[in-house]
Amino acid sequence: MKFLCVSDQIDPYLYSASVKERFGDVDAVLSAGDLPDEYLDFLVSALNKPVYFVFGNHNLKSFNFYHNTRQCSKADYRLAHENFQGTGATYIGCKCIRTDNVLIAGVSGSLRYNDGMSQYTERQMTAQLCRLIPSLLFNRIRYGRFLDILVTHAAPFGIHDKEDPCHRGFKCFLRFIRWFKPKFLIHGHIHLYDLQDKRVSQCGPTTVINAYGHYLIETGD
Repeated sequence: MKFLCVSDQIDPYLYSASVKERFGDVDAVLSAGDLPDEYLDFLVSALNKPVYFVFGNHNLKSFNFYHNTRQCSKADYRLAHENFQGTGATYIGCKCIRTDNVLIAGVSGSLRYNDGMSQYTERQMTAQLCRLIPSLLFNRIRYGRFLDILVTHAAPFGIHDKEDPCHRGFKCFLRFIRWFKPKFLIHGHIHLYDLQDKRVSQCGPTTVINAYGHYLIETGD
């Protein structure tokens, strides 16, 4: 399968009338966060393909629809549900899905740096990953493997991340890779301003890819 991976930037190469001609052969879109709902909606409509997404730490207009956060009152959470229009994209935060023969899971958010929404400590992110374990074990029994693609917003610690608190990666992602061996980890959050910046790295059996702007992958399935 062929996937169009996106994150963090409204890419003019995609956000155009020619997107169907350029990327009409992809099987699905994976969004690693920090993109507005309207952009995801455009990709759904223009490509007529499934779009799977996680949240970053920005563009959180619809975050309260999916998460009853401690920053959000019960009344605001209810209002978010009542007024939510949807984008046509499928949220995969703390979920595992199967599309054709590809197993995909996702977790949202960045490392906590100012107590905002969709920011997590190492312990909190570990808890999110643990919520995936029952599905991963089922996958192992049913399909012979735990997972093919993990979609995150933040990078793994020491891979493509930065030293400042906002952009530091999660150590628990490294443990996840070691235990569950996904073929790909797709992340965002790290902007690529220099063409020489590294966006593809290998961590054991897992290819780690920074999806900033856009990037194409093929699973071979």
